[in-house]
Amino acid sequence: MAKIGRMGGTHQHIRAVVARAAAAALSLALLAGCGAAEKVTGKISSDPEKEARYASPQDPLARPLQVAWTSARAVRCGFIFDPNQLRANFLAAEAQSGKTQEDMAEIQKAYDYTYETVSASIKEDARYCSKERVAAIRRDLNRYLSGDYTPSARMGR
Repeated sequence: MAKIGRMGGTHQHIRAVVARAAAAALSLALLAGCGAAEKVTGKISSDPEKEARYASPQDPLARPLQVAWTSARAVRCGFIFDPNQLRANFLAAEAQSGKTQEDMAEIQKAYDYTYETVSASIKEDARYCSKERVAAIRRDLNRYLSGDYTPSARMGR
């Protein structure tokens, strides 16, 4: 349990939560401004998991949607890996594939938005990590950790 005191632990945690919330709000605002929000969120979608699961492989945002979606799900289900390193490796692979700076900005925004919204939407579901879902996450996460970012993520019920 965190100590509440003058020197910090809880205050630092609160500042970190506020900073993350502000970053998520900024990402959403940026996505709305560049038109990527329609692709990432389906404009009025209330189910970010559905958007990631059914992203067309031809959609240029399918890869960041599905990698971020899998990462958020893996964190929720207690997989031991570094989600920040997965993000960095994914973005590096995208950059090495010849994407423009504008493309990379959109990819990064889509990744971050998807990760944040999926994390928020599944955090309270006590039954989220079913046996089948964990198996599906494991398959996709292992592919992504090995550098294969082909869009084909599975949801698992």
